[in-house]
Amino acid sequence: MIINENFLLQNETAKNLYHDFAKDMPIIDYHNHLPPDQIASNKKFETLTEIWLKGDHYKWRAMRGLAVNEKFITGKETTNEEKFMAWATCFPEIIRNPLFHWSQLELKNSFGVEAYLNKENAMKIYHHCNEILKQETHTTQGILKSYKVEMVGTTDDPCDDLVHHKKIKTDNIGIKVLPSFRPDKVFNIGNRDAFMMYLRQLETVCETPITTYNQLIEALEKRMDYFHEQGARISDHGLTKMPDQFEMSHSLEKEFEAFILDTNEIPFSAPENFAGAVLLALCKMYHQRGWVQQFHLGPLRNTNSRLLNLLGADAGVDSIGDFSQAQALANFLNALEKENQLAKTILYNINPADNDVFAAMCYNFNDGITKGKIQYGSGWWFLDQKDGIEKQLNALSNMGTVSTFVGMLTDSRSFLSYSRHEYFRRVLCNLFGDEMEKGLLPNDMLWMGTVIQNICYHNAKQYFNLG
Repeated sequence: MIINENFLLQNETAKNLYHDFAKDMPIIDYHNHLPPDQIASNKKFETLTEIWLKGDHYKWRAMRGLAVNEKFITGKETTNEEKFMAWATCFPEIIRNPLFHWSQLELKNSFGVEAYLNKENAMKIYHHCNEILKQETHTTQGILKSYKVEMVGTTDDPCDDLVHHKKIKTDNIGIKVLPSFRPDKVFNIGNRDAFMMYLRQLETVCETPITTYNQLIEALEKRMDYFHEQGARISDHGLTKMPDQFEMSHSLEKEFEAFILDTNEIPFSAPENFAGAVLLALCKMYHQRGWVQQFHLGPLRNTNSRLLNLLGADAGVDSIGDFSQAQALANFLNALEKENQLAKTILYNINPADNDVFAAMCYNFNDGITKGKIQYGSGWWFLDQKDGIEKQLNALSNMGTVSTFVGMLTDSRSFLSYSRHEYFRRVLCNLFGDEMEKGLLPNDMLWMGTVIQNICYHNAKQYFNLG
């Protein structure tokens, strides 16, 4: 089995770094998409399909490429067992895709399965895992504890009542589960119907009418204060690129008021100005409250309209976008910096061609006060595999200081994805170990091991003020 204790560790120094310094560090997963209701209820999953395949668009993409009929991927007319068998049949053919490593790690770490999944052993593995899922160790909370997760940062809409976070806190489950403020829907003024529906929702939760631009900003601030009371200290934004215009003139504010009342459905003339102005206002509020802001930039979303119409968003038909990033990103960060209102910031790119651009951009805006204030975020989405992780670490090392890096996050909807922290740590230790043996880094195990532990855990704990 390739998934053994020295998986990805290609020399003795790498093995020592991993086993002596990285392996047993707790996990701070500061950004993911885990459902807080499932954590609050300590959900038990009935089948391996439910916890492992449902909602996993990485696996869906692979299955479609291997000519699996959609009914065996997302269809309601097929059983969980049939869906699992379809995946197992595909598994031997995904060799060299990161899914091969991730999936085997998940089976081994969570269920003790060391055999390579295939159609011959599929049902044996399926029933074995289903039996284990009945145990208290494999509830949502049990899984988090088994991976030594200290903090979970969920992703939550400003209109969310956060009732599940309140229950988790009251129950004192031994894990910090903190909400994160994700206001993406409020930027989407270009889609009038969706925007107006969201505006009505925001009015309801704030218990106040929104008829002006200033009232909209006040409503968002009210929700931010509510999130802050519930422990939120992080925001997140998923954008194709940063807005290049972020001024709402008096005339645009008047147009916004007319837009809300307009029954003729005339489009708003400057959607980028609106999105930019709202985002800039939010970012100033984050700074006032001492929050960390995250920007995930670059995806080309929902490229397949047939599957979008069939399944909705997050169907596995998003791609790497080739948007120009540098100038707008610089302009936006500078607009905050010149007013001394730039919060701690993490930047993530999805296009590997932008690695050096993003890594260099971060170091334009550090302030000499906060260590590692502007972070170049970990390899994300299409880039959170061995090659992408190494390239991100190399870009960060070349352009900045990898020793201050806040490390890995899952950005996942699956409770089994915590094996990716192990995957990251193995890649990290192998990179350092290789350069130590080549004489490119000092052969000082305590020095380098301390850097490894900081990247895996301590930097994030300090950066997010987790005490």
